[in-house]
Amino acid sequence: MSNTEDQGGSRRDFLYYATGAAGVVATGAAVWPLVNQMNPSADVKALASIFVDISGVETGTQLTVKWRGKPVFIRHRDQKDIDLARSVKLSELVDPLAENENIARDAPATDENRTLDKEGKWLVMIGVCTHLGCVPLGNAGDFGGWFCPCHGSHYDSAGRIRKGPAPRNLEIPVVKFEDEKTIKLG
Repeated sequence: MSNTEDQGGSRRDFLYYATGAAGVVATGAAVWPLVNQMNPSADVKALASIFVDISGVETGTQLTVKWRGKPVFIRHRDQKDIDLARSVKLSELVDPLAENENIARDAPATDENRTLDKEGKWLVMIGVCTHLGCVPLGNAGDFGGWFCPCHGSHYDSAGRIRKGPAPRNLEIPVVKFEDEKTIKLG
C-alpha cells in the first residue's frame, strides 16, 4: 500500500510539474511577441547613429543633415566667428549652462564647452529653436549666428540664445570625431 501510494504520488507530482512547465512555456510564447514589438524597429536603430563626411565643408560654411527627424547644423567656423563667440561674457547669456551631452550638465555655456574641437572650428547643434521648434536661419540675427523668424529668437555664433523668447541654447547632440573627415552623431 505504501509502495503504490508513493508511485501514485510521484506520478501525480510529475504531472503537476509537467503541466506547470508547459503553462510557463505557453505563457512565454504568448507574451514574447508583445514584449518584442516594443523594441525599436530596424529603421529607427539605423538612425540612432550616423556618420557625416565633413571633408567638403569649407571654413565659414555650414552643412545641414537630418538626424532622428531633426535638422543638425554642422558649422565650420572661421576665426571671426570663434573670436566673436569667445568674447561673450557668461553674465550676458540668457541660458548660462552648456546642457551638452558631451560634458557635465552644470558646465557653463562657454564657446569651448559647446564646440567639437579645442580650437573651436567645428560647432554641431540640433537646428531646432528651443521656443516652439521652428528651424532658425543661419548667418542671420543680431549676434552673427542664427535667427528664428517665427518669433524673433536670436542666437550667437556659438548657438546660445541672446535675445527673444527662446528659453535655452540650441542643443548640442552626442557627437565625436571618427577621423579627420568624419563625425559620428549619436
